[in-house]
Amino acid sequence: MDHMIIAAAQFRPEPGAVEANAHQMADFVREAAGRGARVTVFGELTLSGYELGLLAEDPTLLVTPDDPRLEPVVAACRETATAAVLNCAAHTEGELPAITTFVFGPGGELLTRYDKQHLHGVENEVFAAGAVDGRFELDGVRFALATCFDNSFPELAERAAAADCRVYLASSLHDELDRLEVYPARARDHGLYVVFANHVGQSGPYAACGLSGLWGPDGTALASATPDTACLVLGEVATAVTR
Repeated sequence: MDHMIIAAAQFRPEPGAVEANAHQMADFVREAAGRGARVTVFGELTLSGYELGLLAEDPTLLVTPDDPRLEPVVAACRETATAAVLNCAAHTEGELPAITTFVFGPGGELLTRYDKQHLHGVENEVFAAGAVDGRFELDGVRFALATCFDNSFPELAERAAAADCRVYLASSLHDELDRLEVYPARARDHGLYVVFANHVGQSGPYAACGLSGLWGPDGTALASATPDTACLVLGEVATAVTR
Protein backbone atom coordinates (compact mmCIF):
# COMPACT_ATOMS: atom_id res chain seq x y z
CA MET A 1 0.00 0.00 0.00
CA ASP A 2 1.55 3.31 -1.08
CA HIS A 3 -0.98 5.56 0.62
CA MET A 4 -3.21 5.77 3.67
CA ILE A 5 -6.56 7.53 4.00
CA ILE A 6 -7.08 9.61 7.14
CA ALA A 7 -10.39 11.14 8.22
CA ALA A 8 -11.09 14.20 10.34
CA ALA A 9 -14.56 14.18 11.91
CA GLN A 10 -16.28 17.42 12.87
CA PHE A 11 -19.54 17.64 14.79
CA ARG A 12 -21.24 19.52 17.60
CA PRO A 13 -20.87 17.57 20.86
CA GLU A 14 -23.69 17.59 23.38
CA PRO A 15 -22.49 19.50 26.48
CA GLY A 16 -21.42 17.03 29.17
CA ALA A 17 -23.03 14.07 27.37
CA VAL A 18 -20.05 11.70 27.40
CA GLU A 19 -21.98 8.56 26.47
CA ALA A 20 -24.01 10.19 23.69
CA ASN A 21 -20.92 11.82 22.21
CA ALA A 22 -19.01 8.52 22.33
CA HIS A 23 -21.78 6.83 20.35
CA GLN A 24 -21.70 9.65 17.78
CA MET A 25 -17.93 9.29 17.48
CA ALA A 26 -18.27 5.53 17.02
CA ASP A 27 -20.64 6.16 14.11
CA PHE A 28 -18.05 8.44 12.51
CA VAL A 29 -15.34 5.77 12.94
CA ARG A 30 -17.52 3.22 11.16
CA GLU A 31 -18.43 5.63 8.37
CA ALA A 32 -14.79 6.65 7.89
CA ALA A 33 -13.68 3.02 7.77
CA GLY A 34 -16.37 2.29 5.21
CA ARG A 35 -14.83 5.01 3.06
CA GLY A 36 -11.37 3.52 3.37
CA ALA A 37 -9.90 5.49 6.30
CA ARG A 38 -7.35 3.85 8.59
CA VAL A 39 -7.46 6.63 11.20
CA THR A 40 -10.26 8.95 12.35
CA VAL A 41 -9.33 12.14 14.23
CA PHE A 42 -11.67 14.17 16.45
CA GLY A 43 -11.52 17.75 17.73
CA GLU A 44 -10.51 19.05 21.14
CA LEU A 45 -12.68 17.87 24.06
CA THR A 46 -15.30 16.40 21.72
CA LEU A 47 -16.14 13.72 24.27
CA SER A 48 -17.70 16.33 26.58
CA GLY A 49 -17.79 19.48 24.47
CA TYR A 50 -15.51 22.41 25.31
CA GLU A 51 -17.41 22.95 28.56
CA LEU A 52 -14.75 24.06 31.05
CA GLY A 53 -17.26 25.05 33.72
CA LEU A 54 -18.92 21.64 33.64
CA LEU A 55 -15.57 19.85 33.60
CA ALA A 56 -14.35 21.83 36.61
CA GLU A 57 -17.50 21.15 38.61
CA ASP A 58 -18.37 17.56 37.67
CA PRO A 59 -15.61 14.97 38.10
CA THR A 60 -17.84 12.28 36.58
CA LEU A 61 -17.12 13.84 33.17
CA LEU A 62 -13.45 12.87 33.48
CA VAL A 63 -12.42 9.55 31.98
CA THR A 64 -9.66 6.97 31.97
CA PRO A 65 -8.71 4.89 28.91
CA ASP A 66 -10.61 1.89 30.26
CA ASP A 67 -13.75 3.89 31.07
CA PRO A 68 -16.77 1.83 29.93
CA ARG A 69 -18.27 4.97 28.39
CA LEU A 70 -15.52 4.84 25.76
CA GLU A 71 -16.48 1.30 24.73
CA PRO A 72 -18.57 2.41 21.70
CA VAL A 73 -15.45 3.97 20.16
CA VAL A 74 -13.21 1.07 21.19
CA ALA A 75 -15.71 -1.42 19.75
CA ALA A 76 -15.92 0.53 16.49
CA CYS A 77 -12.14 0.37 16.19
CA ARG A 78 -12.19 -3.40 16.74
CA GLU A 79 -15.05 -3.96 14.31
CA THR A 80 -13.45 -1.92 11.53
CA ALA A 81 -9.77 -2.70 12.32
CA THR A 82 -9.03 1.05 12.25
CA ALA A 83 -7.70 3.62 14.74
CA ALA A 84 -9.43 6.54 16.48
CA VAL A 85 -7.84 9.69 17.92
CA LEU A 86 -10.18 10.78 20.71
CA ASN A 87 -9.75 13.97 22.76
CA CYS A 88 -11.26 14.31 26.23
CA ALA A 89 -10.78 15.46 29.81
CA ALA A 90 -8.93 12.67 31.59
CA HIS A 91 -7.73 11.83 35.06
CA THR A 92 -4.04 12.21 35.83
CA GLU A 93 -1.93 11.11 38.78
CA GLY A 94 -2.10 14.67 40.12
CA GLU A 95 -4.94 16.79 41.46
CA LEU A 96 -5.92 18.31 38.13
CA PRO A 97 -7.05 16.46 34.99
CA ALA A 98 -5.53 16.94 31.55
CA ILE A 99 -6.84 17.69 28.09
CA THR A 100 -5.95 14.28 26.75
CA THR A 101 -5.79 12.41 23.47
CA PHE A 102 -6.30 8.66 23.64
CA VAL A 103 -5.42 6.76 20.47
CA PHE A 104 -7.19 3.41 20.18
CA GLY A 105 -5.78 0.95 17.66
CA PRO A 106 -7.35 -1.54 15.23
CA GLY A 107 -7.72 -4.12 17.98
CA GLY A 108 -9.25 -1.66 20.43
CA GLU A 109 -5.94 -1.40 22.27
CA LEU A 110 -4.60 1.89 23.63
CA LEU A 111 -1.74 2.88 21.33
CA THR A 112 -0.76 6.02 23.21
CA ARG A 113 -1.88 8.84 25.48
CA TYR A 114 -0.98 12.49 24.94
CA ASP A 115 -1.71 15.32 27.39
CA LYS A 116 -1.90 18.84 25.91
CA GLN A 117 1.32 20.68 26.71
CA HIS A 118 0.33 24.29 26.02
CA LEU A 119 -2.82 25.32 27.85
CA HIS A 120 -4.67 28.48 26.85
CA GLY A 121 -6.32 31.06 29.10
CA VAL A 122 -8.74 29.63 31.65
CA GLU A 123 -7.63 26.11 30.78
CA ASN A 124 -4.72 26.76 33.13
CA GLU A 125 -7.17 26.97 36.05
CA VAL A 126 -8.89 23.67 35.22
CA PHE A 127 -6.19 21.41 33.79
CA ALA A 128 -2.59 20.35 34.27
CA ALA A 129 -0.23 20.68 31.30
CA GLY A 130 1.44 17.61 29.85
CA ALA A 131 5.19 17.30 29.43
CA VAL A 132 5.71 14.47 26.92
CA ASP A 133 5.22 14.50 23.14
CA GLY A 134 2.57 12.18 21.68
CA ARG A 135 3.63 9.52 19.18
CA PHE A 136 2.25 6.30 17.72
CA GLU A 137 2.79 4.10 14.69
CA LEU A 138 0.29 2.40 12.41
CA ASP A 139 1.04 0.41 9.25
CA GLY A 140 4.64 1.56 9.43
CA VAL A 141 3.68 5.26 9.49
CA ARG A 142 4.73 7.40 12.48
CA PHE A 143 2.23 9.95 13.80
CA ALA A 144 2.59 12.97 16.09
CA LEU A 145 -0.19 14.46 18.22
CA ALA A 146 -1.01 18.07 19.10
CA THR A 147 -4.01 19.82 20.65
CA CYS A 148 -5.24 23.27 19.58
CA PHE A 149 -2.96 25.91 21.23
CA ASP A 150 -0.06 23.45 20.94
CA ASN A 151 -0.04 24.30 17.25
CA SER A 152 1.06 27.86 18.00
CA PHE A 153 4.43 26.42 19.07
CA PRO A 154 6.41 25.29 16.00
CA GLU A 155 8.87 23.30 18.08
CA LEU A 156 6.27 20.52 18.46
CA ALA A 157 6.17 19.99 14.71
CA GLU A 158 9.95 20.40 14.52
CA ARG A 159 10.42 17.62 17.06
CA ALA A 160 7.88 15.46 15.22
CA ALA A 161 9.82 15.78 11.96
CA ALA A 162 13.10 15.06 13.77
CA ALA A 163 11.53 11.89 15.20
CA ASP A 164 10.66 10.68 11.67
CA CYS A 165 6.95 11.32 12.06
CA ARG A 166 5.16 11.64 8.74
CA VAL A 167 1.73 12.80 9.90
CA TYR A 168 0.84 15.45 12.49
CA LEU A 169 -2.68 15.12 13.92
CA ALA A 170 -4.23 18.22 15.48
CA SER A 171 -7.37 17.95 17.64
CA SER A 172 -8.59 21.54 17.92
CA LEU A 173 -11.40 24.02 18.49
CA HIS A 174 -11.29 27.23 16.44
CA ASP A 175 -13.86 29.93 15.82
CA GLU A 176 -11.70 32.31 13.76
CA LEU A 177 -10.60 31.55 10.21
CA ASP A 178 -7.26 33.33 10.52
CA ARG A 179 -6.23 30.89 13.26
CA LEU A 180 -6.29 28.09 10.69
CA GLU A 181 -3.24 29.50 8.91
CA VAL A 182 -1.01 27.75 11.44
CA TYR A 183 -1.80 24.30 9.99
CA PRO A 184 -0.44 24.71 6.45
CA ALA A 185 2.52 26.56 8.00
CA ARG A 186 3.36 23.56 10.18
CA ALA A 187 3.06 21.27 7.16
CA ARG A 188 5.18 23.45 4.88
CA ASP A 189 7.86 24.37 7.41
CA HIS A 190 8.48 20.84 8.62
CA GLY A 191 7.59 18.61 5.66
CA LEU A 192 4.67 16.93 7.42
CA TYR A 193 1.16 15.94 6.47
CA VAL A 194 -1.08 17.88 8.86
CA VAL A 195 -4.61 16.76 9.72
CA PHE A 196 -6.84 19.23 11.57
CA ALA A 197 -10.12 18.24 13.28
CA ASN A 198 -12.41 21.04 14.47
CA HIS A 199 -15.94 21.40 15.89
CA VAL A 200 -18.99 22.92 14.21
CA GLY A 201 -21.59 24.99 16.05
CA GLN A 202 -21.44 26.18 19.63
CA SER A 203 -19.07 24.44 22.04
CA GLY A 204 -18.69 26.24 25.35
CA PRO A 205 -18.08 29.94 24.61
CA TYR A 206 -17.02 29.34 21.00
CA ALA A 207 -18.99 29.14 17.75
CA ALA A 208 -16.67 26.81 15.87
CA CYS A 209 -15.84 27.49 12.22
CA GLY A 210 -15.53 23.88 11.01
CA LEU A 211 -13.28 23.57 7.93
CA SER A 212 -11.46 20.50 9.22
CA GLY A 213 -8.86 19.50 6.68
CA LEU A 214 -5.59 18.01 5.54
CA TRP A 215 -2.47 19.66 4.13
CA GLY A 216 0.44 18.07 2.30
CA PRO A 217 4.12 18.44 3.20
CA ASP A 218 4.42 21.50 0.94
CA GLY A 219 1.49 23.23 2.69
CA THR A 220 -0.99 22.56 -0.12
CA ALA A 221 -4.57 21.91 0.97
CA LEU A 222 -5.52 18.34 0.04
CA ALA A 223 -9.00 18.22 1.61
CA SER A 224 -11.34 20.56 3.47
CA ALA A 225 -14.71 20.21 5.17
CA THR A 226 -17.60 22.66 5.12
CA PRO A 227 -17.72 25.45 7.74
CA ASP A 228 -21.04 24.57 9.34
CA THR A 229 -21.97 20.93 8.79
CA ALA A 230 -21.21 17.83 10.84
CA CYS A 231 -19.24 15.64 8.48
CA LEU A 232 -16.11 13.69 7.67
CA VAL A 233 -13.31 15.00 5.50
CA LEU A 234 -10.89 12.43 4.10
CA GLY A 235 -7.49 12.75 2.49
CA GLU A 236 -4.65 10.56 1.32
CA VAL A 237 -1.21 10.42 2.89
CA ALA A 238 1.70 8.90 0.98
CA THR A 239 3.24 6.12 3.05
CA ALA A 240 6.74 6.61 1.62
CA VAL A 241 7.78 10.25 1.82
CA THR A 242 11.30 11.50 1.14
CA ARG A 243 12.33 14.66 2.91
